[in-house]
Amino acid sequence: MNTTIPYKLLNGIGILIVVSIFAFPFVWMISTSFKSLGETMIFPPAWLPESLHWENFTAAWNSGPFLTYFKNSIFVSISILILQFLTIIPAAYAFARYQFKGNKFFFALTMITLMIPAQLIFLPVYLQFSAWGLLDTLWALILPFASSAFGIFLLRQSFKQVPEELLEAARLDGASEWKIILKIMIPIAKPVLITFGLFSFITHWNDYFWPLVMTTSDVTRTLPLGIAKLREVEGGVAWHILMAGNMILVIPILIVFFFAQRQIIRAFVYTGIK
Repeated sequence: MNTTIPYKLLNGIGILIVVSIFAFPFVWMISTSFKSLGETMIFPPAWLPESLHWENFTAAWNSGPFLTYFKNSIFVSISILILQFLTIIPAAYAFARYQFKGNKFFFALTMITLMIPAQLIFLPVYLQFSAWGLLDTLWALILPFASSAFGIFLLRQSFKQVPEELLEAARLDGASEWKIILKIMIPIAKPVLITFGLFSFITHWNDYFWPLVMTTSDVTRTLPLGIAKLREVEGGVAWHILMAGNMILVIPILIVFFFAQRQIIRAFVYTGIK
């Protein structure tokens, strides 16, 4: 009896169900963002709007200083990413290619920080930043995330897969350690770096908790906080405006993912083969 076809059918149905579960909230957000206020209140709800209400996006954008929120989110997310690359690359290289005293201990200590939630350490960080006079500044949103234990771990695993013979040949040709990092290690680990960069960008672009506790004015607040304020538009929960605001929040992430998807696939294929 040929069980190939039923297996493929069941596998396809399972994949379709999982995709539908994850895609449903996103599809509903897109549909609602184009509806009128009345269409968001009817029951049973309609899947598609009767007409496209583009003015929802204008109303969401004009409900506050959204351009300021947007620029702050861009600056904070990219600044964090740059600082993380400057710290995790040399740290991962040292952990992967150098056998110094305490290597395993310090790497384990770095990994332990992954188990500490931000909500647990925000109070001492808040008090320290208050003493430095950095509260309600963009630096308060950037400096606590200047490095990443997850990034060090991910990059260390990639660096360990580079053959030692390749590095020794480069050293015999007179290459310094920094040149080895820039010319050999980073190009080889490019898919992993881009994958980590995407994860980091999404995490800090969507971050709500940290900007909420570290900022108090619209001048320094980011896009997720601006989206949260849309719940009070028109005196109540205006779902069509709120979903339009969420679309504004999501679109940059989709654009970044579109350009990075090939490198993400390469990163998973590369690590999977090894």
